[in-house]
Amino acid sequence: MSRPRTESEYLAGLVPPSVAAAGISRRGFLKGTLGTGAALSLSSLLAACGGGDGDSGGGSKEVTFGSNQSDEVPKKAYAEMTAAFQKSSGLTVKTNTVEHETFQENINNYLQGNPDDVFTWFAGYRMRFFAAQGLAGDISDVWSGMSGMSEAMKAASTGEDGKQYFVPLTTYPWGLFYRKSVWQEKGYEEPKTLDELVALAKQMQGDGLIPIAFADKDGWPAMGTFDQLDLRINGFQFHIDLMAGKQAWDSPQVKKVFDTWRELLPYHQEDALGREWQEAARALQKKEAGMYLLGMFVGEQFPEKDRDDLDFFAFPEIDPAIGTGAIEAPIDGVMMRADPKNEEGAKQFLKFTGTAEAENVLLKANNTVIGSSTEADASNYTALQQKAVEFIGSAESIAQFLDRDTRPDFASTVMIPGLQTFIKKPDDVDGLTKSLESQKKSIFTS
Repeated sequence: MSRPRTESEYLAGLVPPSVAAAGISRRGFLKGTLGTGAALSLSSLLAACGGGDGDSGGGSKEVTFGSNQSDEVPKKAYAEMTAAFQKSSGLTVKTNTVEHETFQENINNYLQGNPDDVFTWFAGYRMRFFAAQGLAGDISDVWSGMSGMSEAMKAASTGEDGKQYFVPLTTYPWGLFYRKSVWQEKGYEEPKTLDELVALAKQMQGDGLIPIAFADKDGWPAMGTFDQLDLRINGFQFHIDLMAGKQAWDSPQVKKVFDTWRELLPYHQEDALGREWQEAARALQKKEAGMYLLGMFVGEQFPEKDRDDLDFFAFPEIDPAIGTGAIEAPIDGVMMRADPKNEEGAKQFLKFTGTAEAENVLLKANNTVIGSSTEADASNYTALQQKAVEFIGSAESIAQFLDRDTRPDFASTVMIPGLQTFIKKPDDVDGLTKSLESQKKSIFTS
């Protein structure tokens, strides 16, 4: 870690020079990644949710933990993981859970106010952004001696200064999810190309199904659709450069993404801006929709008995020269505030979250994700989890997600309203892309 990593290396988990020199391919390396197996506003909200103002009133025996894992399944899983830590360490973890989107939208003010000792966040650009601002604590000593984390995971956890600021917990792929029983009944086959996807969508409409479940009330789900299309039309490097402000949003390449998306909108669930992702997931669960482009966490909205009926496939090919080797597989984990009130306890907690023991407890309670550690027990993985491991492991390049691969302020103040404007009025692509580029220049040069 003697030099700052490039954007591509951080976000895709590319092979470090030492590994490349050893003759290990990128694909083989990525397979090894997962193994086999207002400043006071959010603090006040955290207090309202039972977390106080971040003061570890219990002294060195208490660690405060700000969590965005607000949905039922992951919330329960994180609770069981923290309970296991409390039992083994003798420390108390005071968890302050805030609704996911609220947490994300307020993270900057939260970190500049009086945050918890440790908090949930994301790997890659968004982690490095706060580390560079001095709002996250250096946990390189936590990584010292840590086992089970690949070089790719370490790279995704490393700041521009070469120090570590993040501990990965789980990851999951994005894809087009469907119910196997519905597809078997209707005789549907996984499309390999965009033309085949459109033909399938038309067939689903004829069968009385919503072809693609869709929701964007929260602003972020549509980012996934943009990402998939951009990766397929323009390729991984263009996408990463676009996210980094190095490519123009009013370029012909980006206009083609929106033009292609506009052609697909008639096959999406209507009134998306009035619907949360959970509602769209339930349309898939109730067999009202044939597909849903989302992360594997879509399974959270399925009863346990129905999760075996879930399957997925990569977004189809659009340009044969680009193919389908680029995917999205966001990494979720935990970070430490720059000046924790209980630094020793915080680091104990972070070291625990990087162990197979912690991941095994969490994964037992939530089988809609897979573990980041190569030492996590994969013997109890469902067929869907096993497929996710293979899917991520065979990828040629891996992006995190639009709002994780770019500046937080650009994602929240420009891209969310921009994509929602597109969904409402998809015909003015020139006007939209011109506006996005103008705002990008303002933000990235500030």
